[in-house]
Amino acid sequence: MEHLVENINMTQTTFGWIVFGVFVVGYFFIAAEERYHINKSKPALFIGTFMFVLIGAYYAINGYDVNPLHHELEHLILEIAEIFFFLFVAMTYIETMIERNVFEVLKHKLVSNGYSYKKLFWLTGLLAFFISPVADNLTTALILSTVLYTIDKHKTEFLVAGAINIVVAANAGGVWSPFGDITTLMAWTAGKGEVVDFLALFPASFIGWLVTGFLLSLYVPKGMPHFDALTESIPRIKPGGMVVVYLGIFTIAISVTMHIFMHFPAMWGMMFGLALLKMYTYFQKKQKSIPEVINVYASMGKVENDTLLFFFGILSAVGALHFMGFLEYVHNLYGAIGDTTTNIAVGFISAIIDNVPVMSAILKASPDMGIEQWMLVTLTAGIGGSLISFGSAAGVGVMGKMKGIYTFSSHMKLAWTILVGYAVSIAVWYVQFEILKIY
Repeated sequence: MEHLVENINMTQTTFGWIVFGVFVVGYFFIAAEERYHINKSKPALFIGTFMFVLIGAYYAINGYDVNPLHHELEHLILEIAEIFFFLFVAMTYIETMIERNVFEVLKHKLVSNGYSYKKLFWLTGLLAFFISPVADNLTTALILSTVLYTIDKHKTEFLVAGAINIVVAANAGGVWSPFGDITTLMAWTAGKGEVVDFLALFPASFIGWLVTGFLLSLYVPKGMPHFDALTESIPRIKPGGMVVVYLGIFTIAISVTMHIFMHFPAMWGMMFGLALLKMYTYFQKKQKSIPEVINVYASMGKVENDTLLFFFGILSAVGALHFMGFLEYVHNLYGAIGDTTTNIAVGFISAIIDNVPVMSAILKASPDMGIEQWMLVTLTAGIGGSLISFGSAAGVGVMGKMKGIYTFSSHMKLAWTILVGYAVSIAVWYVQFEILKIY
């Protein structure tokens, strides 16, 4: 006979801590990717699936009602699918733009204008900060890291500082828009703030990124990328390249619009955009005068599958922790140490675990906080992921694009610059929201 239970708090059991140990060991190998030469997706996928296998076996052996576990898995599959397909379409568009020479032309224009490494560093950072609120931080980081990499594939010190700058700028830019980052979107749809409330975070996010950018710029080499007008051939965008760009912009716009007004998951609009791209390539093939038609399936084949599998694994692992009750400790922090201190700590927790389930746990706990505290936790959860290379979707995406260059260890060597910017953002929030009451 089954024991009818809604859920079991496994944090009080030996089994729960064993499964938690599996997460810790797997996370260690994710963080030590360079040292053991193991792709981060492998340990992430293993722990994400294995933890639920262990939980399922525990329920079956003890004869517990498995319906709560099934419900958790169904919810988790939906959450992962939304992110998985969103990323898949975004990466397909980016790979198609690469194949059409869109980024080569952009790179040529930047380099041929005689911009130095430092100017290119600031330009890509500014673009990341102001594009991410309109699109989203991940897509923005993927596009600009691609541009950065095509500028100079061998200047490691420029690429590492530039990659970190793009990740920080994209995450900071996503904070002051209700749909610039998934955590701000969650807070907005939960009714924790209006559009103007999120816009009020602009000073804190911008100044914090500016400080980090300045400190990172000290590591950017002098000089400029090599460019010889006599030997460098002028790249041209292949037929349909600009149409792909416009379709990509429309895809992001329709995804946001459908999410806001129809409450559709963002990936639905992205998949609609993929359908439009495929339809366009069909009509392009019908025009036999076009010499180089777009092959969408070839672009799909170049998508970073290890990045997608990493997301599947890490979100599954965090979902297992949530199901077992370990994320309840996040709830308890508010009563123990206060709102402001806890919300600042959320940034560090977000970098280590993942800001999505952390924000979800906070929203479900719904502590009695004023609008200024909800904006603080939105700020810290949004930009806190920048503290570690794989603490945010933007960071993971850029790691996939710049393998062997932008890594966990290269990021951590300069992580202190992000920590300083993080502290400055909080200080600006405190002056604006708590002292001046401007919001």
